[in-house]
Amino acid sequence: MHFKLIIAFVEDDKTDTVLDAARESGAKGATVINHARGEGLKQSKTFFGLTLESPRDVLLFLVEEHLSRHILEKIAKVAQFDNQPGTGIAFQIDVEDAIGVMRQVEELTHEIEDKL
Repeated sequence: MHFKLIIAFVEDDKTDTVLDAARESGAKGATVINHARGEGLKQSKTFFGLTLESPRDVLLFLVEEHLSRHILEKIAKVAQFDNQPGTGIAFQIDVEDAIGVMRQVEELTHEIEDKL
């Protein structure tokens, strides 16, 4: 079984919505890293050294490759990445190998065997 790693940078108030949407689309779990910072085309505004932008969370999803594009598109839709500039980004990368995911592999095998 092959996996993709979906990495999403989202506004912290959309984290739960994105997590729910990803799970409904086939993701079995996620890792959340809170309070990430970043910059896009325009630099962040500051006030006496404090950033005025809302905090971001980094969401990591290790998902089966046949489900990855659907999950990625669902994340983009619920987080409104294409509707409002600066709301976040998501992308996927290939995972060469993964350990510690045997239970997910067993469950995914039953779910996607019809698609393979």
